Amino acid sequence: MTELTELTAVRLLDGYRKGEWSPVEATRAALERAEAIQPEVNAFVRLTAEEALEQARESQERWRRGEPRGLLDGVPVTVKDILLQRGTPTLRGSRAVDPAGRWDEDAPSVARLREHGAVFIGKTTTPEFGWKGVTDSPLSGITRNPCDPSRTAGGSSGGSAAAVALGAGPLSLGTDGGGSVRIPASFCGIFALKPTYGRVPLYPASAFGTLAHVGPMTRDAADAALLMDVIGHPDSRDWSALSAPAGPYTDGLAGGVRGLRVAYSPSLGGQVAVQPAVARAVRRAVERLAELGAYVTETDPDLTDPVEAFHTLWFSGAARVTQHLGPHQRELLDPGLREICARGARYSALEYLAAVDVRMDLGRRMGRFHDTYDLLVTPTMPLTAFEAGAEVPKGSGHRRWTGWTPFTYPFNMTQQPAASVPVGADADGLPIGLQLVAARHRDDLVLRAAHALYGAGVASAGRPTPSGS
Repeated sequence: MTELTELTAVRLLDGYRKGEWSPVEATRAALERAEAIQPEVNAFVRLTAEEALEQARESQERWRRGEPRGLLDGVPVTVKDILLQRGTPTLRGSRAVDPAGRWDEDAPSVARLREHGAVFIGKTTTPEFGWKGVTDSPLSGITRNPCDPSRTAGGSSGGSAAAVALGAGPLSLGTDGGGSVRIPASFCGIFALKPTYGRVPLYPASAFGTLAHVGPMTRDAADAALLMDVIGHPDSRDWSALSAPAGPYTDGLAGGVRGLRVAYSPSLGGQVAVQPAVARAVRRAVERLAELGAYVTETDPDLTDPVEAFHTLWFSGAARVTQHLGPHQRELLDPGLREICARGARYSALEYLAAVDVRMDLGRRMGRFHDTYDLLVTPTMPLTAFEAGAEVPKGSGHRRWTGWTPFTYPFNMTQQPAASVPVGADADGLPIGLQLVAARHRDDLVLRAAHALYGAGVASAGRPTPSGS
């Protein structure tokens, strides 16, 4: 059954229809893989094997009757331990959260998975309250890179990325407030989409406000489109949720990139120092987009680094999410989180609103940019995965994780759809990601272009191969 762990959700479902394998076989294989990788990679907070196998048996019976439920019946999935899942504690990477709480409600995206028959095999690791771009926490320790366990998986959805990369379920739900699905996708060699804000409803509302998105983490773009067709629908609990999409994202995948206007910005106008291997891999992929018929122009968006405004919004959110904690609980927090919470609590309302002004201006400028260009392409990350257990690369001079993620957090401020596509690896076998960004509400274009890269062999659903460059 080992080969089942290498299959996409689309392929698993095709096999269920044809009777080649069953949901129980696929679930057992995913659980066995999860148990095998856990000691070294630490992708899971908990596995729910008994419940998963019961769900798989129910799914198997539905398939036997020829009555599958929804679009994902019998597909093994994982959920980042930020999102509520009925019957399972959601501890958010924190020892300050009481596991004995009432866990009787699903987050909207989790509820949609349940309605479509998905099989929940476990909750994946996160840094405390998802506060940083790597995945380690006082609760669950360090999550490691599937290609090199001495390196970080990235974060904050690092457990989900590692699980998908190593075959412990082809689909995972992550969250992204500053790059948190795209960073680990780039470091682990998988696909991830941060949808347009509001496309995937979120409840309870994030303390990080409208920076926080829920998105799919998958083996390829086709699986992400399928998952978006399930989770990308409104929920009355989220006042900011968008109306239903015009049609299935899966229907638009085959449109390709011919005729699309693509802006390629290798370094945001020289603002970002990019590792040479990363720059070469991304440029090769962009050249392939041109060969596929896209009109590619090397140009830069009108984008000055909004990091201080982002910090004001982000650190204020961190202060808010921990506001209710008493002194003893605060002592249990990640020291870095405790530090930014103290800073966030000192901002005034006027300082917060000034950061909102920066955000609105950035959104206006990107809106104008997309009047000319359908897509923006950048590296997802300027570097490959660094040492595990550190917030910033050793010797980088950066103080916080935002110092090495300049390509990701600006697009949380603008609420645009953005995806990371694996486009190779460096000489050490560490994955490299390309970022695709579109105007708000054009998630379909991001998925189409990503799917074209998979179809052209530029991106791969398997383990990346070192380029030797």
